[in-house]
Amino acid sequence: MTFHPGTVLLTGGAGFVGSSIARRLVELGVDVHLLFRPGSDLWRVRDFQSQIHFHESDLLDEPRTLKVFRSVNPEAVLHLAAYGGHPEEKDADRILRTNFLGFWNVLRACVPTRCELIVNAGSSSEYGFKGHASRETDLLEPNSFYAVSKAAATHLGRYASRLERFSIATLRLGSVFGPYEAPTRLIPTVIQRSLLGQPLDMVDPETGRDFVFIDDVVRAFTSWDRLRALKGDSVNIGSGIQSTVRDALETILDLTGSQSVVRWNRMPPRIWDTKTWVSDISQARLKLDWIPRVSFREGIKQTIEWHCARMVKA
Repeated sequence: MTFHPGTVLLTGGAGFVGSSIARRLVELGVDVHLLFRPGSDLWRVRDFQSQIHFHESDLLDEPRTLKVFRSVNPEAVLHLAAYGGHPEEKDADRILRTNFLGFWNVLRACVPTRCELIVNAGSSSEYGFKGHASRETDLLEPNSFYAVSKAAATHLGRYASRLERFSIATLRLGSVFGPYEAPTRLIPTVIQRSLLGQPLDMVDPETGRDFVFIDDVVRAFTSWDRLRALKGDSVNIGSGIQSTVRDALETILDLTGSQSVVRWNRMPPRIWDTKTWVSDISQARLKLDWIPRVSFREGIKQTIEWHCARMVKA
């Protein structure tokens, strides 16, 4: 039997990854429902807002969240709501409540619905510092409150999958980039400043990253049959290629033809920065029949074109 959910509910649907998935689901003819936190900026979904349904609720408001889930009665839930993934999001209490208790409320809210599949957005940061490509079988050694909260949610999903009738899968994402990424993030910041010829104050150039393009991530989240077969499993979604901040900068400068001055080591590292950050994606190939199709350079090219189009409209 082929599983193609007709109604999908996304938490964190106003965010970068969530809105990108929603956009694709609309193209596929899915009845899309976005649950977003009060006060969220909906700029990413305004151009197709008439084609989706909006529901406002803080995931920590259990009665309200349950009411939304019951009213939508989704066949699949994609859980992307999170806090703490950006350097400015430092409130440890909010990180732990949102990412762990929020997910717990999502799981409970799914029980009275017809939900068959929950896909949880995990993070490659759950692994902590590793000297090799991170594998799903590796010991989780989270090195930030955010990473701790995401690792705890992964374990919660794995355990809950044994108790409930619906499937639960966690996709551990690498450094996702592409159109609609938050303007304060590395790739958008470098692109914007490069296009304007502004100086670039950077961290250590050898800081590692596993960059994966948003279109590839969207494909992973919509591999319905394969995902439903995962009973609590975690799967890495990355490029499988070790890159550095230097690689990203040089690619952007080359594609934009920018003469921006680069000043390395002018920004302090984040506590989780490391020179080795890459995912082993062999399980994604095996369990999801998934491999990244968009190279880093091509993804950067498409992202630059998107930024340029927005600058022209502005």
